[in-house]
Amino acid sequence: MSDPNLDDYLQKGMYGAKETKPEERRKFLGSLRERVVIALTQAQVIEKKVYTEIEEAIKSNSGAKLYLNGHLDYSYLSKYMKVANQLKMEYTIVTNKDGDSEIGLLIAYDHAIDKDEIYVKESSHETEHEFVNQGEKTGFFSTIGKWFSK
Repeated sequence: MSDPNLDDYLQKGMYGAKETKPEERRKFLGSLRERVVIALTQAQVIEKKVYTEIEEAIKSNSGAKLYLNGHLDYSYLSKYMKVANQLKMEYTIVTNKDGDSEIGLLIAYDHAIDKDEIYVKESSHETEHEFVNQGEKTGFFSTIGKWFSK
């Protein structure tokens, strides 16, 4: 029989370090759900505006860290990196080679906080604006169609 420490050492060398909840860590950019304060989806990060909820969370959670999805273009992430720098919060860009997470940004601690609602809801003003534009067609073919319908 071999020494358990030697077996552990060999296993670690061949297969990598043991990791708790690997699927959850892939989804939450290397962190765990129980540690997350607030999160945005990739679609929310891509929007032009900076969410005020994120700014407030950065201000009120000084011991936490900002995690950014590295699969997104730097131009989308830079506005949040700028806010984090201004408010003196550490940030990390996480790129997972195994898969892409639908989460674009999150703020998390290194310990569990078990917050019930972590996802930011899209503002009703944005949804209303999109709804108004759906009824109004302004494309090239719509303009040509208006000429022929007269």
